[in-house]
Amino acid sequence: MKRLSAFVKKNPSFTVFLILALCIVAVAVLAPVLATHDPYEAVLANAVQAPSSEHLFGTDKLSRDLFSRVIYGTRTSLSAALCLVCIIMVLGTVLGIVAGYFGGAVDAVIMRISDMMVSFPGMVLAIAIAGILGASMINAVIAIAAVSWTKYARLSRSLVLKIRNRDYVAAAQVTGSKTGYILYRYMLPNALPTIIITGATDIGSMMLEIAALSFLGFGAQSPTAEWGLMLNEGRAYMTAAPWLMIFPGLAIFITVVVFNLLGDSLRDVLDPKS
Repeated sequence: MKRLSAFVKKNPSFTVFLILALCIVAVAVLAPVLATHDPYEAVLANAVQAPSSEHLFGTDKLSRDLFSRVIYGTRTSLSAALCLVCIIMVLGTVLGIVAGYFGGAVDAVIMRISDMMVSFPGMVLAIAIAGILGASMINAVIAIAAVSWTKYARLSRSLVLKIRNRDYVAAAQVTGSKTGYILYRYMLPNALPTIIITGATDIGSMMLEIAALSFLGFGAQSPTAEWGLMLNEGRAYMTAAPWLMIFPGLAIFITVVVFNLLGDSLRDVLDPKS
């Protein structure tokens, strides 16, 4: 308990944003409990109602309760963003460590593929891939992952190159340590703190990209409760029923800000100089 108290006093900003992030995760997990209505129940007689005691955030064009849809949208948007970040972290880190450690032809192939991916505007290429695969949340995650892993590959490769020729790595090679053990024991721990910080910071930006694809019609499809899709459905009523865009937009804004600030504070916590 004393260690926890000392950690909180030493890192107050990280503690605050971690609690806020956990609250967002709790909203996603407890969505069935927190939702006041069935997010998919449509009663057309109550369509496009303003916020009231019955419907806290109003209703959409199909009379679905907007508060419940925003709550359930937390589950959809957050889970998609977390899965996406995990995919690009694992894929990019593995490829970057392999490229940095082995060098030569392996490094050239992986880095040239990376150069090809970054030579195109990321969102434009993601839209093209999602359009080819078909509109769905899974395909949107695949499309964004296909263009986003390069940052982690380049980052982990640069970190591995710093220690590849160190004496303790050479000693491990001379003593007969297997390549897999060297990569796991020496290369991965060197890259992991920076990769984790980058991944935590990227949760917000990945959520924005998923919401953007859904807004454009390449991500989640109706009647899924997803924030980007809800913005798309509410844009036709921007002047008549602005709450259809305000509340999903606020949900995106709050979540992105919390996770971005959590990533920044995590950088201070894991800073080796401190």
